[in-house]
Amino acid sequence: MRICFVSAEYSPFAKTGGLGDVAAALTRHLSRRGHDVRTFIPLHGQMDLRGVDLHPVDFLQDLTVQVGHHSLHYGVQTARVPGSDLWVYLVACPALFDRPRIYSDAPDEHVRYLMLTRAALECCQRMAFAPEIVHANDWHTAFAPLLLRTAYAWDRGCFGGTKSVFTIHNIGYQGVFSAGQAGDLAPGVGIDALHRGDLAAGRVNPMRHGVLHADAVTTVSPTYADEIRTPEGGHGLDGDLRARGPAVSGILNGVDYDEWNPATDRYIPHRYDADDLAGKARNKAALLDLLRMQADATTPLIGMVTRLTHQKGLDLLFDTLPELLDERDVRLVALGSGEHRYEQFMHELQESYPGRAVFYSGYSEELAHFIEAAADIFLMPSMYEPCGLNQMYSLKYGTVPLVRRTGGLADSVRHFDPATGEGTGVVFNDYDPGGVRWGLATALDWFADPSLWRRLVLNGMREDFSWDRRVQEYEALYETLVGAH
Repeated sequence: MRICFVSAEYSPFAKTGGLGDVAAALTRHLSRRGHDVRTFIPLHGQMDLRGVDLHPVDFLQDLTVQVGHHSLHYGVQTARVPGSDLWVYLVACPALFDRPRIYSDAPDEHVRYLMLTRAALECCQRMAFAPEIVHANDWHTAFAPLLLRTAYAWDRGCFGGTKSVFTIHNIGYQGVFSAGQAGDLAPGVGIDALHRGDLAAGRVNPMRHGVLHADAVTTVSPTYADEIRTPEGGHGLDGDLRARGPAVSGILNGVDYDEWNPATDRYIPHRYDADDLAGKARNKAALLDLLRMQADATTPLIGMVTRLTHQKGLDLLFDTLPELLDERDVRLVALGSGEHRYEQFMHELQESYPGRAVFYSGYSEELAHFIEAAADIFLMPSMYEPCGLNQMYSLKYGTVPLVRRTGGLADSVRHFDPATGEGTGVVFNDYDPGGVRWGLATALDWFADPSLWRRLVLNGMREDFSWDRRVQEYEALYETLVGAH
């Protein structure tokens, strides 16, 4: 099939979370299976492209795209994705994308990604590439289905047979902007095409329009697909999602085992697999030594790699982590960045428990892999979690995930039963400090029994969340849409 894929992030070029990983893995696996995938992403100013095979596309230079009254100049580079045969298209518009961060609170944030979406569609026209599927991702490209039905509907040769898929990676971020800027949808999209209720309330919601106009709406786990159709989980879009009925589905994200596999991981000092766990113990010792944390193999090491936001359940840790460090002989290493109050808490934890708690503010791909390989327990107490990837990475690395039963965490981690030996992690239900306390106590009690813990670790390592399986679900969806047409 011919697929146009549009995303604000794409690993390793630009990544703030799971969207970048998923976009890269899904398109790579689609391409491997013979599909013609044209992926469009912004050429963000902070991208490190040193050593990347990068070339300008001759006939996609010195172009102009109209976004409302903004006449925006751009060109397109093509780059080989490191470690693959797949090429992606980088949309270079310095006026919009040459900025310190991928996302911002700037008043033209919606213009940036409207430009990306329009540029992707117009590049398809210039390439004479008639996509059977346009796959848009999150609020940034959520207007693609509406644009296909309005501004580009005239081009039957290019888009007459095109179906649209819109994937919600996180419904908590909807890209809402002022109704006073609705004119930025022009040309080709009039006020009458926009959601009247939102306009009356003085806003335009990109994600709502993706939900309303896409031929199929997907999200990144089956449980999350159910949760976002409820008032508690829908962030105001639950009614629209329920109204779409079977057009809404959940496909659990996969894991890129080319990148996340302890047997081949280029970032960790000692490689290992389920047949020989000696390397995991050596990684633990190496990380503890690197961080100057005095402990031995019998001291449990808890790891976290997370965005420091309310969604990730950090509020539940304000009391529980100090209590844990006061009462139990454990070590904690955390990597992440985000809201100031959570960063401040993590810094204070490190200061209060020197040599027992370490916090690295920011992001390091190498340290993220090292923590997965070294930790005994991986803590993810999320309020909600569309899919989550780290719990699946943890399973592969023999690091027992401690998660709340929500979204993709519920779909990928099965609570362990010591009586039967079945299960892959520790799962608690209630979003409160008591739930976290119970989960931590349970995990530490099991850790104290080496034979029980080994069974739990090996159960997780034998799980298969590969993209080879997940990509077939996307193919089936695409084929259903194209076949219906």
